[in-house]
Amino acid sequence: MFLTSELKPFFGGTYFPPDQRYGRPSFLQLLKQIQQLWETRHAELANSAADIHARLEQANSNQGLSSLVLTPDVLRQAGNQFKRSYDARNGGFGDAPKFPQPSQPQFLLRCAKRFKDDEAIRMVLNTCDHMAAGGINDHLGGGFARYSVDALWLVPHFEKMLYDNAQLVQLYLDAYLVSHEQRYADTARDILRYVLKDMTHPEGGFYSAEDADSEGTRASFTVGLNRNCPSF
Repeated sequence: MFLTSELKPFFGGTYFPPDQRYGRPSFLQLLKQIQQLWETRHAELANSAADIHARLEQANSNQGLSSLVLTPDVLRQAGNQFKRSYDARNGGFGDAPKFPQPSQPQFLLRCAKRFKDDEAIRMVLNTCDHMAAGGINDHLGGGFARYSVDALWLVPHFEKMLYDNAQLVQLYLDAYLVSHEQRYADTARDILRYVLKDMTHPEGGFYSAEDADSEGTRASFTVGLNRNCPSF
């Protein structure tokens, strides 16, 4: 995010390549363009930032959510909402590109146990089976990719995130506790082995991500308990 001196955002994005590619400018080109606009169209950027900031404040001040009580009926409705997006053929929720979004099936699994919904349990376990058997699961290197570009969990986006794999461990452990099927515990162990092998820094802490374009390096920073961890 790019902010004004009053810390109001006026432009942002999720990915800027180091070099111009895929029809996108490089990060350096973007910085030069932002500088030029800041110098030549400063008033327009300031007005845009004020408008964006006002909209964010309005959305953040929504009082309707603060009065929401998580009653059993609300939880059932949330679970039913996830069930309506279930892919009965391939597992998962929604269509391509397909993200594991572990917190969603984990929530549905908890609701299923609480409200004795066997159908929801089958949905989550089937999703776990398809993900573990698909290409999103790196059967050679270990760990799960961030998402699958197709609906079959077959072709992964070649990027592995620490937070995705951490949540998937919890999901597969819950699947094991509910089903007592050993394969879910095995998948959780495989993820942990991958994290310890490839995502753990020798001085403590963990790498946040790695991908096929890293050229031998992992993420640009590490997280963990050791404050002396160097950055990479």
